[in-house]
Amino acid sequence: MDTRTALLAAAAALLVASAVGAVAAPGAISDPRATDEPPGRIDVAGATVAPGDVRGETAELRLGTDLRHRGGTVENVTVRHRAIGAESGLLVDETTVEVGDVDFEGERTVNGTVTVEREGGYRIETVVFADGQRRQEQTTRVAGVAALTPDYADTQVGFTDGTVWPTVAVSVVEADNETATLSASVSVTNRGDEASEDVDLRLYLRQAESNVIAAEAAETVGTVRPGRTDTVTATVEVPAGYNYYVDAALFDDDVLVDETQGVANLNPRETITANETVRDVAFSVEDFERDDAGGEGGDGSDRAPTDGATGGSTPGFGPLVALVALVVAALTARRRR
Repeated sequence: MDTRTALLAAAAALLVASAVGAVAAPGAISDPRATDEPPGRIDVAGATVAPGDVRGETAELRLGTDLRHRGGTVENVTVRHRAIGAESGLLVDETTVEVGDVDFEGERTVNGTVTVEREGGYRIETVVFADGQRRQEQTTRVAGVAALTPDYADTQVGFTDGTVWPTVAVSVVEADNETATLSASVSVTNRGDEASEDVDLRLYLRQAESNVIAAEAAETVGTVRPGRTDTVTATVEVPAGYNYYVDAALFDDDVLVDETQGVANLNPRETITANETVRDVAFSVEDFERDDAGGEGGDGSDRAPTDGATGGSTPGFGPLVALVALVVAALTARRRR
């Protein structure tokens, strides 16, 4: 065997040995371009808080946590939310969201909710766990929960808030010495994007100095188109000569949704404005008594005495009787002399 043949035989034997080794140990030959996958990393990229269902005493807060993942799979990921009172430091509510194994690349949002009372502020603590180990945490502060409108009172119809145009306008329809018939026109505006449903308008007319309810009325506010203003008018009858506050309120299924106030000045000597403290004036309760039929005061026979009457006089005695008594007394004294 010459040298060339010997070298070829040795090379062939080496090649066969390498092939057998590769089959016996597949990992013995590796691609030099391949590298080990880095360990998975997960953290919080951002957090949001939005109102959910709002009830009378409590409100639901919807929490969105943006998770950012890089590298290999992170197993058994959970997100825990805790709502803690800002002033008390007490735990109010807690919830845990099961995310599972995370192998996506980039960011994803994990949603959760907590329920808090509609008073005070809160600190929302969000913690991300991976296989029971704390990985990342985020704190968000929430205030003004009391300003959220409950779902049952969520209506876009309210009283018009104009600079010149009056929200409550009162005019006199008819008047005499005893009573005055008033027409109260109230402006309402739909601030929403859809046509409104019916709501109830209720009016109280309160005598300014006494707060006695002199009259009341109720009307239905029909459908108001988006962005439009409508006027609802009610007619009431009150005793003349007094000033009144006109209290107006909107109710949706017996839920108070808005309120405002106007005035009706029927006493030109003592005018008032809304939310103003006034001084005392002459006031007669009898003017505001209701008759058996539920109306206002009667024909005026039960009013307070006028300036010419004396509240302490005795029935059946007058100036003539007093003069006669004086003459009799004088004659008696003369006879005794």
